[in-house]
Amino acid sequence: MPPASSQPSSNRKVTAFTIALCGLALMAIAQLLIAGMALATRFEESQKVKIVEKTVAKPVIVRVPDATLAKPPVAAVAPANPAPPARPIAPDAPRRPAPTPVREPEIADPRAEKLFREAREARVAGDMGKAIVKLEEAATQSPESPNIRYELGLVHEQMGVYDIATSNYQKIFEMGISQAGKYYDLAARKLRDGFDKPDAMLGRLSLGRVRIFKNSNYEDGEQVILTIPVQKAPTEEIDIAELAVSVVFFNRNSKGDILQLEDNSWVSQVWTTLPFDWVGGEESLRMIYTIPKPGDGVDPLFGSVNYYGQAVSLIYKGETMAVQAWPSDLYARMPRGGAGDGGSLQPEFQDSLPPDFNPDAPLLPPLPEN
Repeated sequence: MPPASSQPSSNRKVTAFTIALCGLALMAIAQLLIAGMALATRFEESQKVKIVEKTVAKPVIVRVPDATLAKPPVAAVAPANPAPPARPIAPDAPRRPAPTPVREPEIADPRAEKLFREAREARVAGDMGKAIVKLEEAATQSPESPNIRYELGLVHEQMGVYDIATSNYQKIFEMGISQAGKYYDLAARKLRDGFDKPDAMLGRLSLGRVRIFKNSNYEDGEQVILTIPVQKAPTEEIDIAELAVSVVFFNRNSKGDILQLEDNSWVSQVWTTLPFDWVGGEESLRMIYTIPKPGDGVDPLFGSVNYYGQAVSLIYKGETMAVQAWPSDLYARMPRGGAGDGGSLQPEFQDSLPPDFNPDAPLLPPLPEN
């Protein structure tokens, strides 16, 4: 029989071992509870619907300001054999009033006018579906507007739905010149001459070699000046209102990613050869692309950005006539292919500013006065 003094020591060892086991068990249970709560939290988060907003970059689309600028005013030339002077009018003879110029009718409903302008921009950009939706909504607001009717005719003409296009032109013709204004003559020509397919201009309307100048004297960021020539065959007649140049700029950020421009306020443009007379066979568009310094409107999430290049498209009646991209890999990034040489025609890099360039001009053109 062991001595009595050894029993309390043995009991103390058993008690300590039991307490240690209980502590380990409690720690294991606590860890299981923590792991379970973490898994439950992750599961709940995975069930939440996350909405990510993404800004879709849009090209800068430039049109000729006014179709009347297609031809310059013709200077008066004295004839070789002048006619005899007309007899003076008697003072008491009645004088005929000067003819009132035919103007473009106004759209009375403001919402319809806004939809009309958005539809025209969509048509020039080649989005015929969007143009039709907006025009049909505008027509419910102003069903008798010749502006909207003519735009509907142009959209359906470009889509090849000639019967609906003819119907819209016919309705404008029936309105008469007093109601349809300038659109009366335009609709009459469509009904008389028929429809020209836009692709008939392929090879007769194209882009010249884009000239690029990087303005190293600009201190408030980075500035690139483009000169974009638009060339036309000498015997071709075009509708200036249907002519547009679309430019998509690309930047490289500090991470090396190539991104489309999302802030079109960085771009200003001007036609340098107005009025259009096609002397030399081309007219020129100048675009000034200015990237602010980091912190001046630049998204800090993307870091600093630098000019990488651009893709230029020439559009006539909603169809792409030519595309010129620099660098050439940007041609593959365009949403749709187009005619032209893609990136094979390399730009001309200039070493001096255009002679009529004004560095103090504002970045954005002034708003037109009402």
